[in-house]
Amino acid sequence: MKKPRIFTMTFESVYPLYIQKAEKKGRTKAEVDEIIFWLTGYDQAGLQHQLDEKVDIETFFNQSPKFNTNASLIKGVICGYRVEAIEDELMQKIRYLDKLIDELAKGKAMEKILRK
Repeated sequence: MKKPRIFTMTFESVYPLYIQKAEKKGRTKAEVDEIIFWLTGYDQAGLQHQLDEKVDIETFFNQSPKFNTNASLIKGVICGYRVEAIEDELMQKIRYLDKLIDELAKGKAMEKILRK
């Protein structure tokens, strides 16, 4: 079976779109980074390395240092799918990140976004 196109896109090409979405709603790049760090376990140097290497999204998530165990607390609909019902593990991780960025853009408080 052919991989979905999103898996082969570079994270470096999607990352600016996350920032743009957040900044349009008055949020910051630092908040986008905080969400990525919380979800994936990357730090600033690790994220920058992945961006510099232009890794695909599949590699980005597969190499994440410590995917957050609280990610399973992320619920809701993104792109017409309930994130908690997505069966493909990689697609679910991608949609978790999409959902968190969407919550940021909608003005949700960081402590609620990060499920603290």
